[in-house]
Amino acid sequence: MSGSRRLVAISDLHIGYEENRAVLEGLRPAGDGDWLLVAGDIGEFVHDVERALTLLAGRFAQVIWTPGNHELWTPRDDTVQLRGEARYQHLVALCRRLGVVTPEDPYPVWQDEDGAATLIVPLFLGYDYTWRPAGTHTKEQALARAYDTGVVCTDEFLLHPDPHPGRDDWCRARVALTARRLDAEREGRPTVLVNHYPLVREPTRVLRHPEFAQWCGTELTADWHLRYEAAAMVYGHLHIPRTTWHDGVRFEEVSVGYPREWRRRATPPGHLRTILPAPARMGN
Repeated sequence: MSGSRRLVAISDLHIGYEENRAVLEGLRPAGDGDWLLVAGDIGEFVHDVERALTLLAGRFAQVIWTPGNHELWTPRDDTVQLRGEARYQHLVALCRRLGVVTPEDPYPVWQDEDGAATLIVPLFLGYDYTWRPAGTHTKEQALARAYDTGVVCTDEFLLHPDPHPGRDDWCRARVALTARRLDAEREGRPTVLVNHYPLVREPTRVLRHPEFAQWCGTELTADWHLRYEAAAMVYGHLHIPRTTWHDGVRFEEVSVGYPREWRRRATPPGHLRTILPAPARMGN
């Protein structure tokens, strides 16, 4: 196997589903030097995360992972019953044993064929209920609207923020920590920002249930794609794979999603989206 190096991405593998495990088994690099970004939601159980990352780390030159909300759940029947920050740090330690880069590790540098350097930045930021449905002005009002309409994210029951008072508090702490680090370490280099959630609200406008947007990101990152000179922003979570452009920056939603979702699409599941080298401009 040979060929040009690529930085490729995927997310939301959800390998608890048998059909999605087949998608995982089919993921392969096109060349020896390909790097893979995994933007969260491999699965809910630690053993599934380990299984998937072990397979992918053995195939790709470098795997870079950031957590989704599902990895941070604590299901009753998972053998690992850690919650919140402790669960996240357990997953970070697992990744390090496998040689997988996490948001807690030095940011790797991607060099193109001309030697130009791009900082690859896996992010763990969360959400803070600021992407609220129309007519609501507080977190409490937004949550009440969601419960009234029956559109409530499972995070409310399985994603524990320990030791933080709430998921929004954890988000604000992660945003502040990450901003300080990026400001100190970026050194003027362009970035590829990789997060489970989009950094701007616009991609959520197409959601069938607008109440769900409150679990999809934070207003605190609305300018990060410009502030950190993003060559691309990679995310998942919405299960609406597509390319969009915001302020001239390419946003790539790279989800596989659930079988009931991907069966309806023309593109087969498991397509790895090329992030670098940048493809010809497509999308809106």
